[in-house]
Amino acid sequence: MSSVGTPSFDQLSIFLAVVDAGSFAGAGRRLNRAVSVVSYGIANLEAQLGLTLFDREGSRKPTLTAAGQALLAEARTIAQAMDGLRAKVRGLHEGLEAEVDLAVDVMLPADRLGRVLRDFARSHPTVSLRLHVETLGAVAALVLDRRAVLGISGPVAAGMDGLDRTTAGSVPMVPVAAPDHPLGRMAQIAPGAGRDHVQLVLTDRSRATEGQDFSVMSPRTWRLADLGAKHALLREGIGWGNMPLPMVAPDLVAGTLVRLAMPDHPGGTYRFSGVWRRDTPPGPAASWLLAQFVQSGAGDREEDGFTDL
Repeated sequence: MSSVGTPSFDQLSIFLAVVDAGSFAGAGRRLNRAVSVVSYGIANLEAQLGLTLFDREGSRKPTLTAAGQALLAEARTIAQAMDGLRAKVRGLHEGLEAEVDLAVDVMLPADRLGRVLRDFARSHPTVSLRLHVETLGAVAALVLDRRAVLGISGPVAAGMDGLDRTTAGSVPMVPVAAPDHPLGRMAQIAPGAGRDHVQLVLTDRSRATEGQDFSVMSPRTWRLADLGAKHALLREGIGWGNMPLPMVAPDLVAGTLVRLAMPDHPGGTYRFSGVWRRDTPPGPAASWLLAQFVQSGAGDREEDGFTDL
């Protein structure tokens, strides 16, 4: 058996044009080439592959042979990959990033993050994304360490040097516990009662907030670096803790968690900021992401009587 040649991308483009147009003449019009050039390109492709791709007997329009049908999907895959390569190169020439590293606070509502990233994938198909989900100061730390070009951070980023920031919405944080937890069974919670029970507290994986506590009332704490684990332990009745209201709203409806009416700790507003290094402003794709997060957070409703956390 003779060796199989390597077809050029131009030959594959001619092959696909004939398939899509239904004729050599139609392919010539699509490609702005003479019919003889199209016919010559197909003949060369068939010779290289050692296969007949079109049945051209009589005066009928060319139809794919079994071999042509078998190669069609591969040819389309190559053409789509080449289109993607060209789009990425155009983006690079225009200053569009090849990849965006994004860090977001774990308190950011998941549905908001999903919507923004879905729209980003549609509007920037050539840009890869690397997503970091962190707590407290770790978001700003990733940006300061240049491991993320853009962060959607909680309020701890407000006092960090070297960062520029813009407001990006908020989320209400509320104290909750399982219905069989001692606090969950209380019809009326006395001031200071939270100090008598284990409080589940998120901890910072970075050193940005080392030695600092946020909304910690009880001297008895379990510290976790994962919000999902905290959620699960709350539902098991292991302790009480503050959670973003959108995340626990289904639990409050289902009765798997109850909102605690703590007179000295009713909850608070957790504000988000878009943050970036002052000496490294976000590029076009990252700026688009930032604008979407700012816009999405513009209509956030705040709970009456809540102060900022």
